Amino acid sequence: MQELNCLGCVCPEPVLRCRALLAAEQPQEFCVLVDNKASLENVSRFLEKNGYTVSVDQQAESQWALHAVHTEASIQSPQPAPAPKPAAQAARVGRSVVLITTQTLGRGDNVLGQALMGNFIATLPEMGEQLWRIVLLNGGVKLACEEGKALDALKKLVAEGVSLYVCGTCLAHYGLMEAKQVGETTNMLDIVTSLAEADKVIRP
Repeated sequence: MQELNCLGCVCPEPVLRCRALLAAEQPQEFCVLVDNKASLENVSRFLEKNGYTVSVDQQAESQWALHAVHTEASIQSPQPAPAPKPAAQAARVGRSVVLITTQTLGRGDNVLGQALMGNFIATLPEMGEQLWRIVLLNGGVKLACEEGKALDALKKLVAEGVSLYVCGTCLAHYGLMEAKQVGETTNMLDIVTSLAEADKVIRP
C-alpha cells in the first residue's frame, strides 16, 4: 500500500502533500504518517471531505498512521444539489470572516480587554447572514478553550450555523489541543482559503 510520510512536517504541509497526491494519482487506498495531533485532525478531515473513509492506528506516543480508503459508493454517490432558494432570497449575501488573534480587544488593561472581547463576540449575531466564519489564531484560540462570556458566545454562534475555525498549530503551541470546547481544528491552508473566499475580513 502506498505510504505518504509526513513525519516532521508542520501545518499545513501534511494537508498540502495529501492534496497533491490526490490531484496527481487519485489513489483508491493509501496511508499517511503524521506525528502531531493538529495534523492528525486536519488530514483526517481533509480526506473525509474528499470521499475517503479514514481509520487511525496510533503507532507510538506521538505517531499515527491514517489509513484512507476511497470506496466505490463514495465515488458513485455525489452530494445532491442544494434546493433552489426562493426568489426573494436569490441574491447572494456577502460573506464576512472575523479574524481574531488575541484574547483581548484593544490594548491597555487585560481584564477590560477580555471583557470587551466577550462583548464583541456576543454582539456578532447583529451581523446577520453576513457572518460566515470566525477564525481564531495565536492567542485567540484560547477563547475556544477557557470558560467565560466569549466561549459561551462562540458556542451559541456555532449552534446557529456560523463556522468556527481554530488553528491547530496554535492549539498545539499552547498545549490546548485537548482543551478546545468548540469549533473545528484547522490548518493554515483552510484559513488562507477562507480569507480569499470572503467578501470582507473583519479583524478586531
